[in-house]
Amino acid sequence: MRRPQKIAIAVVAGLFLYLSIYTWNLRTGHLDALSSYTGLDISGFILRPGLWVSDQVVGFWERYIYLVALKQRNDDLHEEADRLRRENMLMSARARSAGRLESLLGFRAPEQWNFSGARVIAQRMGPAGVLATLTVDRGSASGVRPDMPVVMPEGVVGRVLETGATTASVLLLTDANSRIAVIGDENRSPGMLSGQGYGQPLILRFVNLNALIDSGELLLSSGLSGLYPKGLPVARVTKVQRSDISLFLTVEAEPLVDVAGVEEVLLLDRAVGAGPEEGRDAPVDGEAKDRVSGE
Repeated sequence: MRRPQKIAIAVVAGLFLYLSIYTWNLRTGHLDALSSYTGLDISGFILRPGLWVSDQVVGFWERYIYLVALKQRNDDLHEEADRLRRENMLMSARARSAGRLESLLGFRAPEQWNFSGARVIAQRMGPAGVLATLTVDRGSASGVRPDMPVVMPEGVVGRVLETGATTASVLLLTDANSRIAVIGDENRSPGMLSGQGYGQPLILRFVNLNALIDSGELLLSSGLSGLYPKGLPVARVTKVQRSDISLFLTVEAEPLVDVAGVEEVLLLDRAVGAGPEEGRDAPVDGEAKDRVSGE
């Protein structure tokens, strides 16, 4: 039998079988019931993995979007916190600066003296043999001259050593080259106060053995030599010791101003037309009298 004939017979047989089953199903309805029963299970079996995959994809996407938004929010909060921290630091610095400036503005200059403010822009406090100085942001263009007293409301800082056009160098009270004539606030005993370097006590020289001076006594500028006004607080006595081989007391003192934390200072200048101060203390004895000119 030829191949086309076999195909035709198969097609006819298939149609006959299909029509027979179709007719039988129309009469009984068994195939419709079977397809309805099994079709739901099959479709559910097929669709269930797809729904699970869909739920996982949607959940992952939502979590991803949430995490992205959360990270962005977290970054925004960190940035806001950093900004507020910077503003807080700036406001704190301004508040401290305002307090310092208010204290400076409350300073009362001695009679026949004027004062002006300057900002410290550099410090150099070296060991022995190296000048301990501050650099301020005012110079000869602003009327600053060498030997002008430099003070704080708490006490004397030093004096102007050198000037440039816009800056000036201030020799600190603690420097080994610094000299200032002082007098005790209570007992009025005179002496010459000199530095020994930053962190070291000040030495009050040429105080007679029979002079009255107490530990804790305030030392004031005596006004000798005219560089410093009379009556400025300079230092406080910390130690008084008598010697069996010296004609003078061994007296140590500490400065009233911690120069390490100074940010602004006051420059004193004698008023125009003001004459020498009156009522100065008597010169100290002996060698001290000659050292006053080197104050």
